[in-house]
Amino acid sequence: MADELGDADIAMDRTGLYREETFTDRRVGTLQRLTPVTPSGDTDTTRPVLYVGQTQVLTPAGALPLSFEVRPCRSTTRSRSSATWPEKRSRVRCAASRRCAASSVLDYRPGSAHPADLRGAG
Repeated sequence: MADELGDADIAMDRTGLYREETFTDRRVGTLQRLTPVTPSGDTDTTRPVLYVGQTQVLTPAGALPLSFEVRPCRSTTRSRSSATWPEKRSRVRCAASRRCAASSVLDYRPGSAHPADLRGAG
């Protein structure tokens, strides 16, 4: 068994390095910011920053770990009142996306409403 591990070709990809920062509310979950870096440790501005969320959902079978990519909303340096229509639309879409992600865990226990029942008559 030890010989098999010695023969393995294990090496890190020097072109795919990230600096990892973790943020948490210490209740619901964590958010990781993965900032791309060069082999020398400098920030690599040619690659995008990645965000990954992690949480757990309690099920009858036990805790179910969830990991998901979070797409950041573009921020603007101008005040909200001077934002153009596309910027306002993007902000509304980002808020809707956050609401959708927050409500993606559905309750299917007996007696709970099924998602099809919540749509109403079409």
